[in-house]
Amino acid sequence: MAGHPWSVVTVTYNSADTLRRCWRGAEKPYEWIVVDNRSADDSAAVAEELGARVIRLDENVGFAKANNVGVREAAGEYLLFANPDLEIRPDGLDVLKRHLDAHGGLVAPQLLSSEGVPQPNGRGFPYATAKLGNRKIWPLSRLHASYRMVAKPGEVFYVAWLMGAAVAGRTRDLVEIGGWNEEFFLYYEDHELGLRAWRHGLPVALLGDVQWTHHWGRATNTFRWSKAHTLELQSARTFFGMFPEFLIGLPPASRRHREAARLIGSSVSHAPAADVAEPRR
Repeated sequence: MAGHPWSVVTVTYNSADTLRRCWRGAEKPYEWIVVDNRSADDSAAVAEELGARVIRLDENVGFAKANNVGVREAAGEYLLFANPDLEIRPDGLDVLKRHLDAHGGLVAPQLLSSEGVPQPNGRGFPYATAKLGNRKIWPLSRLHASYRMVAKPGEVFYVAWLMGAAVAGRTRDLVEIGGWNEEFFLYYEDHELGLRAWRHGLPVALLGDVQWTHHWGRATNTFRWSKAHTLELQSARTFFGMFPEFLIGLPPASRRHREAARLIGSSVSHAPAADVAEPRR
């Protein structure tokens, strides 16, 4: 797959059936790297059958660290992190590339559910109350109604962070800011990546002209406690320890994240990349 501008990195863990459903088809016009977190099923073999270059890890190292393994192997100028349950339409890569060439930073397509309903994969500032509102806890769900963001065709919005199911950027930018934060095993690593990109002068945007299906089944959408809930709670502690402004309001988020606060929710076309602060070195 040498010569493709795009490298696509997918982290798998017991994802064989999902891969068969979402990644079958013709030869892929991108370098596809699958990093397998020691699956108990045949995820690695299925990925190879579907055309991926597979990296088999000796243990489950988590989402962030596995993604970074893929970054180190990627040859493309552009990187897309894509979950196993994502259906990519390759023509959308050209649209994402044009956005990155014009504005840089991170960008994601608008994700759709299996039924074709837009998923709010762009998000505002991750206040703890907004996270609770996202679980439909009233009145926080009403107070933070703008936390969940979608983009229609023709729209491109700045967001605070993007769901990790589909995140794209220029490889050199992702390497420069340090890739994914390996302090997170699973959950909240996408929040931190988006906020860190902003603090390095890299804007984060949701692009409505590319719409891909994401067969999402979040393991923590039930109130029955599970290992996934424990992992999410551990990551939440790590995240809010790094960003107390989103838990206790100090320091004010608008002060610590000035450019993000100024631009989130606005149209990219109305706030060009030149308006974003210079990277912090």
